Amino acid sequence: MRFLHKCMLSQNYIKTLAIKLQTTQLNIRREYVQHLFLSHLYKEPQTDKLLFKGGTALRIIYNSLRFSEDLDFSTSIRDTQKIESMILVALGEIEREGISTEIKESKTTSGGYLGIAVFHLQEETIGIQLEISQRQKQQEGEVVMIASDFIPSYTLVRLSQQQLITEKIHALQTRKKPRDYYDLYFILRAGLLPLGERAVLKEILKTIPSVDIHFEKELKQFLPQSHWSIIRDFKQNLLQEIQRFI
Repeated sequence: MRFLHKCMLSQNYIKTLAIKLQTTQLNIRREYVQHLFLSHLYKEPQTDKLLFKGGTALRIIYNSLRFSEDLDFSTSIRDTQKIESMILVALGEIEREGISTEIKESKTTSGGYLGIAVFHLQEETIGIQLEISQRQKQQEGEVVMIASDFIPSYTLVRLSQQQLITEKIHALQTRKKPRDYYDLYFILRAGLLPLGERAVLKEILKTIPSVDIHFEKELKQFLPQSHWSIIRDFKQNLLQEIQRFI
């Protein structure tokens, strides 16, 4: 017999929050387990060497409006078994509080570690991809306090703001995913762009007209309804935003 997590979201609360944030119940459930996982992960020893980054960091730390599916980290830890052990301990703590979890995939990659954690929540199955990049160079981490609508405040360790934003911009240059373009838009609107990255904007500006992406189709499910008007003509909106900085 399992006991409900002491902060388990009721179905009514999920519905209320989905209406308030103008999004789907799936996005609410996913963000809940993301917060839950992070809060347990960073209670463990040596997790100060796991530096939180990526689009979900923009959402959780900087209040980006884009809901995100993955959790990304950088680390100087070379032992992937140690990384996997940290993940399993965090999942075990969540299990103890009444939410069934499992690791669906867990493997070493050329750049680090990739896993998929699955959470069984109120007859729904939520998958979260965990990607941990092993870096040769020492990277700076910063402890931040996280407040949310889901669980009590907790601390995590993020990649330094400058490195986090720089990596996000460079990700756009290499893989050109719809979410990367939106994250750049958010970075510019939020005034997070490091001065040293302004030159890169000129290169990005040249490529946008030829980008063949249906932004509205790709991003709509991850943005609140009030923001859908931005992505109807997203190329033009992003171009205008970039031109403010160059």
